[in-house]
Amino acid sequence: MKILWFTWKDLTHPQAGGAERINEEITRRLVQEGYEVILVVGGYEGGEPESSQDGYRIIRLGNRYTVYYQAFRYYQRHLKGWADLVIDEMNTIPFFCKFYVQEPNVLLAYQLCREVWFFQMPLPFSVIGYAIEPLYLFLLRDRKVITESESTEKDLIRYGFKRDNIHIIPIGVKGKPLNSLANATKFEQPTLLSLGMLRAMKRTIDQIEAFELAKKEIKDLQLIIAGAKNDRYGDRVLKRINQSSFASDIHYQGCVNEATKIELLRRSHIILVTSIKEGWGLIVTEANQQGTPAVVYNVDGLRDSVIEGQTGWVTKENTPKDLAKLIEKALTTSQGYKETQKNAWDWGRAFNYDACYKAFIEAIKIT
Repeated sequence: MKILWFTWKDLTHPQAGGAERINEEITRRLVQEGYEVILVVGGYEGGEPESSQDGYRIIRLGNRYTVYYQAFRYYQRHLKGWADLVIDEMNTIPFFCKFYVQEPNVLLAYQLCREVWFFQMPLPFSVIGYAIEPLYLFLLRDRKVITESESTEKDLIRYGFKRDNIHIIPIGVKGKPLNSLANATKFEQPTLLSLGMLRAMKRTIDQIEAFELAKKEIKDLQLIIAGAKNDRYGDRVLKRINQSSFASDIHYQGCVNEATKIELLRRSHIILVTSIKEGWGLIVTEANQQGTPAVVYNVDGLRDSVIEGQTGWVTKENTPKDLAKLIEKALTTSQGYKETQKNAWDWGRAFNYDACYKAFIEAIKIT
């Protein structure tokens, strides 16, 4: 079977994230089982126009904005009729394969954009994007869709998609889970972790403010922030750290490698995740696997990856004040923390790429 996969980024892209890690692992396994796969993705400065990795081709076209039109042109000239199945991955904007691809095609939607528009795009583009998203979702409502959470399923149904056409697959997590909680050696100080690219939609500044509030009650509390800074919001985060009365207990580590990431996930007491919206919240599950529960905002995706009161804590109101209350609750009740940590670890270990890939294969067979 030949699969043509349209997506805006591949894993080599400087802004690649959780979706790209899942895509790569699925694609690698497809090739191992004899599938032929071509990824058509957006280009980036310094990226090769075409490359091969683990047996599949990657064709890079244009940039994150122009890749959609460039992909249409490239398909018409070079790829029409090649595939048995085309995957139209909708990250913010779909490729609209329905309207020009002659092969069977399916949507892959980790999440809808909605309010993220206002955090990631300047005016007036944010307003335009927010306004037109329901329109293109309406046009695509007859598509079969693969997604990763009940939150996204509910979003899709809200915009006209049929429940029977939506296939939820469990996320996969790359890496080895902690083999025993006895090996979960934590920092001597109670430690909060913020991990991920410093982007407005992640609301890292909310985490800093919550840390400051919680530190008034937990005197030795520290915050570690790890993630690349790539825009003005990142500058705001660093400025806010420097302005904090507790700046000496906020440690910004920048972009970290995989080994350091795992060490931070394992040694921190709590991971904070305050995104405006997620498809699932992969970093929550990665942290759980290393014996670290999460305190999160009550938003799509995060309310899927955290079972409130069992594997972690979910705010009632998405404010630094509510976040701080839950941090204090988690870290000042020793028995409650240990029970939640154990539940989170058990829950996290249930997610692996074997189950993710198996569900993906079943989904594309149905489509």
